[in-house]
Amino acid sequence: MGRRLLLLHVLLLAMAAARAPTAQAWGKEGHYMVCKVAEGFLTSEAAAAVKELLPGWAGGDLAETCSWADTQRFRYRWSSPLHFADTPGDCQFNYARDCHNTKGEKDMCVVGAINNYTAALKDSSSPYDPTESLMFLAHFVGDVHQPLHCGHVKDLGGNTIVVHWYTRKSNLHHVWDVNIIETAMKDFYNNDLSTMIEAIKRNITEEWSNEEKQWETCQIRTKTCADKYAEESAALACKAYEGVEQESTLEGKFFFKHQICFRRHSQWLQVCDSIKIRRNLIRCLFLKTADDYFFSALPVVQKRIAQGGVRLAAILNRIFGNSRVQIS
Repeated sequence: MGRRLLLLHVLLLAMAAARAPTAQAWGKEGHYMVCKVAEGFLTSEAAAAVKELLPGWAGGDLAETCSWADTQRFRYRWSSPLHFADTPGDCQFNYARDCHNTKGEKDMCVVGAINNYTAALKDSSSPYDPTESLMFLAHFVGDVHQPLHCGHVKDLGGNTIVVHWYTRKSNLHHVWDVNIIETAMKDFYNNDLSTMIEAIKRNITEEWSNEEKQWETCQIRTKTCADKYAEESAALACKAYEGVEQESTLEGKFFFKHQICFRRHSQWLQVCDSIKIRRNLIRCLFLKTADDYFFSALPVVQKRIAQGGVRLAAILNRIFGNSRVQIS
């Protein structure tokens, strides 16, 4: 018994010293990554047209403008509902039902915004400023790929669900907007955004190479396929909610649980007694780290960034040109 208690104490100390995340925001970093991925998939015609439309302060870099829409919420208050498309919680997005603002005005959601600004960029007679249309479009394509931007109406896409991430208080929406990426940046990419971008690009050309063409395919000629992107996010959002309650700890703490288990279980630290139940079963004291949530969410976040980038480029290519620039 004494040796088992000592082992338990050592494991608890090791877990208490777990790495804490650094303070970086996906509000900027995630959108930057989406647009950096998109730049590698633009046609030469589209790249030239985009560069011509960019404001001078962007220095010719689309990614520099991709958080602009978030800075305009107070200037353009009407734009706030265009960042999301929340659902009743049935894991499905339905445009007729879900695309409206709090006043019930139709088309006022992220999907409607993507369709609207795409049409504006296609129409040279549009009254919209083309530079702003481009910056809004680039941002909203990123937003629709973040699952909690198609979260549940009742909790404002997870914004009212208070959770704990490591030692910090957060909310479920912020976890997906910010915390997952900032933790990945620190733990895996040495806080180097360009390194994370290159890793995602490699996944597109290697691990996801068979999927990339499907991501960008859109048979609809009169508008975009943003409905599909929202449907994907709504389904992923339901998974993001699983097991999460008010004041849940998603990271940095651990839970205790007695149960019968298989000897191999890579996601858990195990402090086991010597009582063999049958062949490969033993009774264990589990110390479950919330790394489970992080490691299940991170691949989703990375893939959604990749999909957002590929699809943003596909939309811009349909607007401005056809001959793709090779991804670098």
